[in-house]
Amino acid sequence: MSRLIDLSTPVRTGHFRWAVDRRFAKTHDTGGGQATWAGWNVHAFTHMDSPRHVDPQGFTTDAITLDMTVGPGAVVDVSDVPANTAIPGEHLAAAGAHVRPGDFVLVRTRWDERASLDTEDFWRQAPWMTAEGSIWLRERGIKAVGFDFPQDHCIRNFLTGEPRPPLPEHVTHFHLLARGIIMFEYLCNMGALTLPRNQVIGLPVKIPDSDGAPARVIAIEDAA
Repeated sequence: MSRLIDLSTPVRTGHFRWAVDRRFAKTHDTGGGQATWAGWNVHAFTHMDSPRHVDPQGFTTDAITLDMTVGPGAVVDVSDVPANTAIPGEHLAAAGAHVRPGDFVLVRTRWDERASLDTEDFWRQAPWMTAEGSIWLRERGIKAVGFDFPQDHCIRNFLTGEPRPPLPEHVTHFHLLARGIIMFEYLCNMGALTLPRNQVIGLPVKIPDSDGAPARVIAIEDAA
């Protein structure tokens, strides 16, 4: 029997970085049933980036078909990398020898087990991807990638309102997303994955002509 593993972060109100406007549009008290109204940045919590996020000429969500975000997955486990440390390209390559062209790669640090998404430590103390590691992934011919940590070092500076650095410093956005590799950010629960290969389903909300969308991401492991 197959195992289904949910890799999606819940959308919560009161998050210190992302504002979520959630309220009742109607309630049972009025006799009209209940309906919740919710709104938040499409790049908050578990979400998908399309290339338009970083490239004014990049394609939007309209161009992303199901086969681009669903398919064979490879878990690249770098959870032994210490906090607040770069993930060397050679370390990523050694952990990802099983990655194949066309894979949906899951880069696993299990960072959500070490720090809560709701705390500043999650952002300021996380490991981060290097340009070399990002290029290595791209050269493997992958189609999509998901991260369970704030994967670009400069993301930590967003908390203080510092000016955003040039795109090349957002190494995964520059070397992967801007070159057409779909990215999923702020996944969680990768520690529940037990196999190096699986099936990954990343389903972004169907928002036309957008630079990204909230997403539900799951992995399917086949029993031996």
